Amino acid sequence: MKNTQLLTSLRYVLFGAFAVTTSAVQAETIAITNATVYTVAEQGVLSQATVVIDGGKITAVYNKDEVPESLSVDTVIDAKGRILTPGFIATKNLLGLVEVGAVSATRDGKDKKADLTFDASLAFNPKSSLIPYARKGGITSNVVMPQGGEKVFTGQSFVVNLSGEFDSVIVSQNAVIVSLGSSRKGSRAVKLQTLSNELEDAKKALAKAEKAKAKKKKSKGKDKDEKEAKTPSRAEQVMYTLLSGEKPLLAYADRATDILALLKIKKKYNLDLILVGASDAVLVSDEIAKAKVTVMMSAIDNLPTSFDSLHNSLANVAILSKAGVTVIITNSGESHNINQLRFDAGVAIANGLAKTTALAAITANVADSFNLNSGRIVVGKNADLVLWSSDPFELSTKVDAMWINGKAMSLKSRQDVLRQRYTANTDMPRAYTK
Repeated sequence: MKNTQLLTSLRYVLFGAFAVTTSAVQAETIAITNATVYTVAEQGVLSQATVVIDGGKITAVYNKDEVPESLSVDTVIDAKGRILTPGFIATKNLLGLVEVGAVSATRDGKDKKADLTFDASLAFNPKSSLIPYARKGGITSNVVMPQGGEKVFTGQSFVVNLSGEFDSVIVSQNAVIVSLGSSRKGSRAVKLQTLSNELEDAKKALAKAEKAKAKKKKSKGKDKDEKEAKTPSRAEQVMYTLLSGEKPLLAYADRATDILALLKIKKKYNLDLILVGASDAVLVSDEIAKAKVTVMMSAIDNLPTSFDSLHNSLANVAILSKAGVTVIITNSGESHNINQLRFDAGVAIANGLAKTTALAAITANVADSFNLNSGRIVVGKNADLVLWSSDPFELSTKVDAMWINGKAMSLKSRQDVLRQRYTANTDMPRAYTK
């Protein structure tokens, strides 16, 4: 490399201790060298590799013997053997829709009137103090899943990056959420029946609309045919996206019988189904694998929370994975502690899950399920990257550097500022002694 070891002013000095600060200046081209790169792709794990970032994208991934001598970049960051991974993607939380769980005025993820069309991304707050804290866990993007209202359909999820910018919503209304299983009042059968009936009605309405459209085209738009062509409602339009496979169905269900019922519904209507929770999925793992259905579940639920989840176990993620099921590991800390996602993945590793599979469960598997251009370190993907001090699944490991869309992120949170404030040596009394 020519003239690459000298960093220009106003750029980041990340050698040695990797002291990272936020700067308004973003290098056009960055090369992260001498890294242990977990690509989560066919290339596997690369030693002493180089990853080049340009224009917010990954433009090159070189093995140690492949780096061209003519490579010229604006900034070089020597990883010194440290681990570089794709940014983690959190799921199943209300990040940006809640600030203080006990204060109702700060909660925007649920409403009694919410239904199939509920788009909570309109209330997303990219300046939430919870977002910088989440970044400290290596999380660069998040699938927010609102809790909706009192109906079977609780709304639609959306995806955000954790840059903290006002344009950080990547895609809104990207998946439809249904809540099934036991209830304090009523029967679970009604929920399953409602889901099936809604899909059947939508299928018939879609067929009728397509027939009317074809007839209109054939008759060259006569008045009589235009009356027959009814404009679908917003709810019907959402249902059509499910039937066409444009959007996945995120179905909360734990009991094995509910899961089997959902698999039948998936087959009948050719849905893109993702099971959420799925505590008893291990009982029907072969059926889930055969149906090619992804399971989104916690890795640390080891006790029953209801009669629907009698088979919770720390080994469930590993068991499903070995059965051929694609698994997404969800965060256990909800919105306020989603930075613990890597620890949850670590628990799954300690209970039989391969490390590379665990990494995929919080990166590539999420990206694939929600059609995101991230989750892997390959050319063309968004430059959402995390450089770690050591093994990311170890408790003592810290994030040394992070990029979202190629831009270096601050790793300072509100908690860091408070610690500094109350432990600083000043003339004022110390708030804490430890």
